[in-house]
Amino acid sequence: MTALMPTYQRYDIAFVQGDGAWLQGDDGRRYLDFGAGIAVAGLGHCHPHLVATLREQAGKLWHCSNLYRIPDQERLAARLVAASFADAAFFCNSGAEALECGLKLVRKYHDMAGAPERYRVITFAGAFHGRTLATIAAGGSAKHLDGFAPAVEGFDQVPFADLAAARAAIGDETAAILVEPVQGEGGIRPVPEGFLAGLRALADEFGLLLFFDEVQCGIGRTGRLFAHQWADVEPDLIAVAKGLGGGFPVGACLASGQAARTLTPGSHGSTFGGNPLAMAVANAVLDVVLADGFLERVAAAGATLRSRLAALPARYPGVIAEVRGHGLMIGLKCVQPNSVLVERLLGDGLLTVPAADNVVRLLPPLIIGESEIETASAIIDRVCAALVEKAA
Repeated sequence: MTALMPTYQRYDIAFVQGDGAWLQGDDGRRYLDFGAGIAVAGLGHCHPHLVATLREQAGKLWHCSNLYRIPDQERLAARLVAASFADAAFFCNSGAEALECGLKLVRKYHDMAGAPERYRVITFAGAFHGRTLATIAAGGSAKHLDGFAPAVEGFDQVPFADLAAARAAIGDETAAILVEPVQGEGGIRPVPEGFLAGLRALADEFGLLLFFDEVQCGIGRTGRLFAHQWADVEPDLIAVAKGLGGGFPVGACLASGQAARTLTPGSHGSTFGGNPLAMAVANAVLDVVLADGFLERVAAAGATLRSRLAALPARYPGVIAEVRGHGLMIGLKCVQPNSVLVERLLGDGLLTVPAADNVVRLLPPLIIGESEIETASAIIDRVCAALVEKAA
């Protein structure tokens, strides 16, 4: 019997070593990692620049508290601001914390503007924004809310990518619109072209803050630093995490304009957020991701992977219904339960991640190469063929 709380249904394997896009299990086998720790290990496992940076910083200083200046924190904030819409950043430890920061900021922003009654946030069906009481209420999933009643008040959910429904949901108490440019947990669903621009127009018309959740789709995952940059739309604030630390826990809430000046001393904080270890690693991640040509290579790799998988629905209609996504964030919508495909791929040495809408997520490291794409595509094709044969 394990002493762990039973919050996960774990596969019976442990990994003991990683190298790039590969993991070695305690069973002695090598596995091609197309889950990347759920879009976290964006630079793969044991990236030499990240390892060297972490080792160097570990020998200097781990923690000193935000009571004092942390130079690498200032540097990381400046780099994120220079590469985005933002004017300021707050650092924390996870995506959920970044979302919580943003939700608090939304309320404080309107309170400072003399409208404390404006606190409600419009969200979209299929969303996932974290596991805190507030963020499960924002996500609205019955599965995630079960057993945690009463749900935190203040969220109005409308159908996915329904601009008319979003407009209809706006009332005197509405403060913000919260959306993932590409839903991850919801089943790898990019919003339609023009939708983010439509939300920007709504926010401007009604004096709302536009809040993007880029915890999973940000930090290069789609071939741009942030997914919303493909739409040429600027939000008022975004939440990022996962890939920002390349495996080290770090999150950030970025904001612009007056929103960037809303949180004042004492209004928010974090004991561990922005600590020297996390900041050193996150800066090392940006060293790689912002280097010339890196994001272009991610976009090209995503296009290659998508092209290798495009024929699956026609070739195996009893297994794959649809291939969708953006960049290196691809979903295989299954005909059979997605758990079947995930388990069969695992058995053949390919790690993937299940999602809602009966989807299997492919979230390989951003450093993935042509040979690994070919290997993964061959495994997926072989497993799909075996499932067809089994069904027959």
